Amino acid sequence: MKSGAIRRLAVGLAVVTVSGVLGVAVPGQAQAAASSCEGRKVRSFPFSTGTVEVYKRSGYVCAITVSKRPGVRQHMVVSLRAYGLRPVEDAGRYRFHAGPVTVHAGQRKVWIKGAVGRGKYDSEGWIRL
Repeated sequence: MKSGAIRRLAVGLAVVTVSGVLGVAVPGQAQAAASSCEGRKVRSFPFSTGTVEVYKRSGYVCAITVSKRPGVRQHMVVSLRAYGLRPVEDAGRYRFHAGPVTVHAGQRKVWIKGAVGRGKYDSEGWIRL
């Protein structure tokens, strides 16, 4: 084969590979939200427009707010605060989820908040996970 033919073959293979990867990656974005936090899921707090999912691993607590209408860009918030520490928050206009946010809680109680559009969740006090 001539070098021009080899180059065209390599470019063609690269295009096919990239399109195959994108075809697999794009549908999984909505599912990727559920696995953004490490550890085991300990609680889910559903509300009218979404769900706040909470995970725990080795004293660390991680939270993510997932929309019930993925793909629509809207205001989302997730906030996590360990007792005695400042809150860690992620807020913005997202299509799938807000977060993850992680704090080292150890054995401390936490305060959890989440919002999607006009719907919101607030633990309204300290909870032990």
